[in-house]
Amino acid sequence: MERMATDNSKCESLKFYTYLCQNIGSEELVKIRRLVFTILDLGQSFGHKTITSGSKGEGLDMKGSDLDVMAINPLFKVYESEKDVALDGLTIPLVMVTDATQPCFTQLCRLNHYRVNNVWDLAFKVLPLWQKHPLGYMLSSEQYKLLIMSLAGLKLAVLKLPRLVKTHGPCLTSCDDQLDKVVCLKCDQWLFQTQPWIRRPRTAWPSPKIISKIISCGVLFVPIGCKGSANENLEWRISFSVAEKFLIYSFNHTQFLCYGLLTILLKEIVEKDADLKGLLCSYFLKTLMFWMSEETDPNLWRPDNTIPCFMACLQRLLYCVRYSILLHYFIPENNFFHSRFNATNKEKLETILTNLYGRGINCFAYSVTLRDYQYYKDNHPLTQVNFTTFELFTDLSNLKKMHLLYHCLHHSRTVACKSLFALYLSKSCWFVTDTSKHLYTSYSAENKHQYSKYKHDLSHLFVGVHSDAVTGWLILASYLYVRKNYVASLRLTNYALQKYTDEKIFTGSGLTKYELTFIQKHVLNLMKTEKLYSVLRSLRIETLTFGPNSSIIPQELQLDVTKKRTCYYPLPFAYFLGFLCNYHLQDIPSSRRYLQQLILTKKNDSIHVNLFKANTAIICGVAHQLIGEAYFAKISFQEAAMQDEYNFTSAAKRLSSIT
Repeated sequence: MERMATDNSKCESLKFYTYLCQNIGSEELVKIRRLVFTILDLGQSFGHKTITSGSKGEGLDMKGSDLDVMAINPLFKVYESEKDVALDGLTIPLVMVTDATQPCFTQLCRLNHYRVNNVWDLAFKVLPLWQKHPLGYMLSSEQYKLLIMSLAGLKLAVLKLPRLVKTHGPCLTSCDDQLDKVVCLKCDQWLFQTQPWIRRPRTAWPSPKIISKIISCGVLFVPIGCKGSANENLEWRISFSVAEKFLIYSFNHTQFLCYGLLTILLKEIVEKDADLKGLLCSYFLKTLMFWMSEETDPNLWRPDNTIPCFMACLQRLLYCVRYSILLHYFIPENNFFHSRFNATNKEKLETILTNLYGRGINCFAYSVTLRDYQYYKDNHPLTQVNFTTFELFTDLSNLKKMHLLYHCLHHSRTVACKSLFALYLSKSCWFVTDTSKHLYTSYSAENKHQYSKYKHDLSHLFVGVHSDAVTGWLILASYLYVRKNYVASLRLTNYALQKYTDEKIFTGSGLTKYELTFIQKHVLNLMKTEKLYSVLRSLRIETLTFGPNSSIIPQELQLDVTKKRTCYYPLPFAYFLGFLCNYHLQDIPSSRRYLQQLILTKKNDSIHVNLFKANTAIICGVAHQLIGEAYFAKISFQEAAMQDEYNFTSAAKRLSSIT
């Protein structure tokens, strides 16, 4: 890296850098991805403070990128020693015991003489979470993880997130491996054993400001022990996820792209060999990048030096494998590669890395993401966006969160930041009517309070139509339908259906990234000069979401929102709303036309999310039931019940009532 690059190599590096910005993400796009997840962290309703991490939380969004959600359990607080314990009567204090653990691991002990006066104290006493110890009771990481898994399923289903059905290290993982969640514990102080990290010699990275931020955040503890340890089920791993997120965010874009290249190299080339799958992981690559960044001059990480920078990283990885040494960045006493390899897989891995290093950047000809380097063309950066990212985990039904978004919007410094806060503030207006459970059906001048409330709600729902291209209008149409303004509701529904065109991008199909169609890419390229907010507002279609006990969902669907949030595909819901309006206007022929479109939409559904499909089947059944077609209603409810594996919808109840 320290050798001067020739003019030709600089040009090639710049060309490769531009190509990587198109395929991994431009600097602006990476900032947008990160900002989205930062905003989504503000809108969580898990009951815990949450931190999104993993490659998606860091700004990478490629095939195989995962999302880690770290939720901090508020019931416990960890201290490094007994003298640090500060009782607050609300949390259970735990003290680290590291006498018999490997570096980066600890046991967590609840001291006998401390008592916590809350109901959780009694509950946790009777649960099989503790193992007796001379100092007190050790919290079992294994039993803790099992308890969290048993509690997680229902809450995640209510929030339309994938069920966590298996374990992956300390995490609970969805069946498609797209989401990892870990409910961790926190120590507010920077640990004594990590003090040397603060003082050790380094070039200029990380900066004193970043170091100060990291120290102020303390550390986390995740429920997994050191493999092979005698007390593995009682041990907890010290996690520096918050610190690592600060460090990744402090990378310049060349550093970040090199990190992305290493990830692609591992996932798409090295792990094609089944014998090597799982031998390395992205966390090792992240650690390697931290060491490289700390030891080299920051001025070398430049766009015109991209290729030499990456080759230096690959050479360092080869060195680490060859000599079986990769030290933990914060606690170097922990060598990740100690006893990691056997003679066979080490030789094979070393041979593959040597061959890849010899090919230079041509090694990516074997990868899916970067194999078309010689043929790329300049596209709009937003064609690389996973548009589903803009909808994940939003819970904006709380007025405090709405006020927080409003505050952030008016204190944002960048256009992209203002755009995203405006987008989410607009969506939060969908839920304003549910802050009051008073349901009314008229707004005569005689009832001033009622009329004032109507105007207040209507003004917010008009702001809500700016959250996306279609769904905000359907929320407003549903509001008017509930208030028996069927003509206005029908007009808005038809307007929304007119806007449901081929270039629109539905963002509600879950975590999985999908390919944009030719038309969608073409329209995005035509909108190159538009602001981010304008693009997202005019091209996205969000999931139609109604909160618990929603006052604006049609009365015919109230059964589905008695206790939980319920989500619908916008297109079938629009046809259902059109059906209902015409039904109440006594235009039965038009009702049947909307029902026919609804049935066709259900048959042509190509987005496989079971709960959404179940809800579509339910609204089909309700429509059939209203016009006296009990047989077809029963079939629809049966379809819904088959899709609803965990009985989260009203399908079973409706089916039993019709039979």
